[in-house]
Amino acid sequence: MYRRVLVALENSPYDSCIVEHVRRLARCCGSAVVLIHVADGWAARNLRHLDLRDSEEMTKDRDYIERVCADLTREGFETDAILATGDPSAEIAAAAEREGCDLIAMATHGHRFLADVVRGSVANEVRHRSRVPVLLVRGDKGDGRS
Repeated sequence: MYRRVLVALENSPYDSCIVEHVRRLARCCGSAVVLIHVADGWAARNLRHLDLRDSEEMTKDRDYIERVCADLTREGFETDAILATGDPSAEIAAAAEREGCDLIAMATHGHRFLADVVRGSVANEVRHRSRVPVLLVRGDKGDGRS
């Protein structure tokens, strides 16, 4: 059903619920998993324009996504990892197309209307930008379970 699943990670406790959900889905479907984290701090957003080096935050993000990738690979999944920079929703949607993914999987925070209006919702923006189906799993920052 799904050959390649793009999993958007944010390097937070919310990630565990989407990784666990995709782990089960990928096992059932025999899917490859492509992990993406979009670093969007000041250095990350200006990396290309100002010819900057990776910030400490980006180095930590790269270590994190590579560690999750290695864990899934050890479990037998075909797994790739991408550390992107820039606008998260644009980068996630573009990566899904570029990587030939047929599903995007993301954890949501379960904000309510006002919080989403004030801070925006990457999941909502991805849903509107992408032609690839988007699976949203509500996470829990306390224990990482959905």
